Amino acid sequence: MGALPVFRWRLAPDGYATRRQLRARGLRPGGQDVAAQLERPRRRRGPLVAYLYRVDHAKPVRPMTPAKWAALAKANTARRTCPECGRDAGYVIPTSLGMCVTCAYPDECAA
Repeated sequence: MGALPVFRWRLAPDGYATRRQLRARGLRPGGQDVAAQLERPRRRRGPLVAYLYRVDHAKPVRPMTPAKWAALAKANTARRTCPECGRDAGYVIPTSLGMCVTCAYPDECAA
């Protein structure tokens, strides 16, 4: 395989898309290799690079199965459950705290 074609930022031709752009259209790369790349120059560092895929080779996104929905719900519940008090905090527990805000700052929350 030869070198990838490189396009400047915002100047990619039609028919190419990033993963996010494919997802917004309800598509996925579908096992295809990267077809091209975008480069956005920066002043003091190397360029930002975005990989592009061919839209005509993309496949539709697989639908969520009931088992996948259940696994996602279980994972999100685990992220909201405080390991200290065991309650559902109603939000994702910050990894910087490792517990809900009420357990992390009991004096401030009691006032």
